[in-house]
Amino acid sequence: MNRRAHPAPAEAARVPAQTRSGEPAREAGHPAGVPAARGEHTHGERPIPGARPAVQRASVRGQILDALRTALAGGELTPGEVYSAPALGERFGVSATPVREAMQQLALEGAVEVVPNRGFRIVRRGARELAELAEVRALIEVPVVMRLARSVPAERWAALRPLAEETVRAAALGCRATYAEADRAFHRAVLALAGNEQLVQIAEDLQRRAVPLHGGRADLVADAGEHAALLDALIAGELDVVRRLVAGHFATAG
Repeated sequence: MNRRAHPAPAEAARVPAQTRSGEPAREAGHPAGVPAARGEHTHGERPIPGARPAVQRASVRGQILDALRTALAGGELTPGEVYSAPALGERFGVSATPVREAMQQLALEGAVEVVPNRGFRIVRRGARELAELAEVRALIEVPVVMRLARSVPAERWAALRPLAEETVRAAALGCRATYAEADRAFHRAVLALAGNEQLVQIAEDLQRRAVPLHGGRADLVADAGEHAALLDALIAGELDVVRRLVAGHFATAG
C-alpha cells in the first residue's frame, strides 16, 4: 500500500483548492491567501515594472488646476468665452483628461460653467455679484479679525509682516495673478490664527470667487497698503482702527 496516497500537510498547503469545474480557485500570479475578485482576470500577468503611481495623475491635475487659477486671476482666460479641454491641454502640454478634471473643480467653485459638448465657459461676474461676495466675506472675516485683535499677542501679528510685504511687492509688479496668490496667503494666515480650518477654506473659496478681472496696478498697490496698515493697528492694539480698516478693505473689494 502506498502510504503517501494523500499529500503531506506542507504539500497540501501548496495545492490550490479546486472549483467545481476542476480549475484552480486562485489564478496564477494572484497573491497566496487572497481570493481573486469576481471579474478579475490576471492571466498570470506580472506587475509592470515602473508603472506610474496614481498619485502622479493627481499631481498633474493639481498643477493644471493651479495654472488655470493663475490664468483666471491674470485675465488670460476671457470671461464669457468657452474653452475646450483638448485646446487647453495643448496649451499646457498635457492630455485633455487632467484639464477636464481641473475644470470640473473650477465649476464646483463657481469660476466656470460646463457647456455640454463644447467645453467650459468662464464666468463673467458683474459689479453687483462682486459686491455681494465682498459683503459675505465681510460678514465672515470682520468679526473673526476683531475677535483675534482682542486675543492674539502683538508678536504673532508681527510674524505676518513678511506676508504683508509680499503683497506690496506683488502689487508693484502689476500682475493680478501674482498679487491674487500673495493676497490669499496673507488672508489665510490671518484667519488661521482662529484655529478653524473650515473657516479658512470657506473664506478662501469666497476670495477666489471675488477676484475681479479689471483694475490696474494702482488698485493693487492700494489694496496691499491696507494689509500693512492693518498689521500696524493690530500690533498696536488699536481696535477702532482695526475695525475701520478691515471693514473698509471689503467695502472697496471688486
